[in-house]
Formats: sequence, C-alpha cells, structure tokens
Amino acid sequence: MKKELGFSLIELAIVLVIAGLLLAGVMRGQELIANAKVKSLASDFRNIPAYFYGYQDRFRALPGDDHAANTHLTGGTNATTNNHIQNGLVQGDWNSTTNTDESFLLWQHLRLAGLATGATDVASAQYVPRNSEGGQLGLTSTTALTAVTANTFNSAHAMCSDGILGRYALQLDTLLDDGAGNSGAMRILVNGTPGVGEAAPVAGTPYLVCMSF
Repeated sequence: MKKELGFSLIELAIVLVIAGLLLAGVMRGQELIANAKVKSLASDFRNIPAYFYGYQDRFRALPGDDHAANTHLTGGTNATTNNHIQNGLVQGDWNSTTNTDESFLLWQHLRLAGLATGATDVASAQYVPRNSEGGQLGLTSTTALTAVTANTFNSAHAMCSDGILGRYALQLDTLLDDGAGNSGAMRILVNGTPGVGEAAPVAGTPYLVCMSF
C-alpha cells in the first residue's frame, strides 16, 4: 500500500500562525514608517513658525520683510516685492523662485540669523527648502496664498509643504488641526488647482498642505 504524503493539521496550523506573525510584522513596520514620515512632516509645521517669530522677536521685523536685513545680518539681502517698504507681511508666492521676493529671501534671513539650516546663497541649488518627501517648503502671507480660495484663515501668514501623499496629509491634519482638509487652520490642496481643500484626499495622490499660523 502506497503511503500518501502531506501536511498534518498541526503542521498547517503552525504554518498559518507563522504567516500571520510575518504579515503582522510587515504591517506594523509599515505603520511605524508612516508614523515616522508624519512626525517628520509635522516638525516642519511646528518649527518654521517658531523660527519666524524668533526672528521677529530678535530684530523687530519679519524675515523676508526685513528691509534692513543687511544691517542685521552679514550678507543679508533686502526684498523688493511690489516695491513695498517693510509692512509686517511677507509678500510673494509661497513657492517663489524670484530672488527679490520676500517669501524667497525669508529663508536667507532665517539661516543667516542662525534660526534655520540650509544654504544662504540664493543662487545655490540647495537654497530652496525641502520636506522629508522631497516636496518644497514655503511661507507667505495668507492674502498672497492663492492656492486657497474662499480663504477663511484668521492668521496673517501660512506655510506650505507639497508632494505629501494623501494618507500622510490626512494624518497631519488630524495631528495638528481638525482632521478635515477643507476646514480649520490646515488645508489639503490639489497642487496647482486653487480650492478650499480636500475633505477626503486620495491616499496615494500627492497634495499641497498649507497651515496658517
């Protein structure tokens, strides 16, 4: 009589338990990675406003809007956006690459003041700040933030960070604001398409996230 070979119920149970443990480990690892990404992105939204107000406290002017920056900072460049004198608002697009815009020179002022790290030469390829996902960081006045329409921001300034996947953007909003991308201080936006924000961003789609402060 030929003996049939196969797995016993106990062996199958052991295999299933091991597979379950491996799957749980993978999922836990993915969760840890996602949480680390969100924490890194959240640190930008916490730290940059602190740098901004730190500069104002030290020099009695806003970075970028400081038209006497060259007297405060060795190598500091004065902004000339819209021919404004120092008016207490950072002018220019949040993602400006024009080296006379206040929103662009803001980074030079913060770095020369020792409040933020990065290149101080506006012509450097490393000058434009990036988030941990490779997206651009920026800051401007809420009145100049054309990415948000029907703007209900109560604060004068907002910072933005793009290239953030929807799954992380929603976690960010939950962590730092009201958990809805179309209300509150933080908005989740389709980059390049002005709007009030996305209530339910698509998990795998990159978005622009802006938060007033």
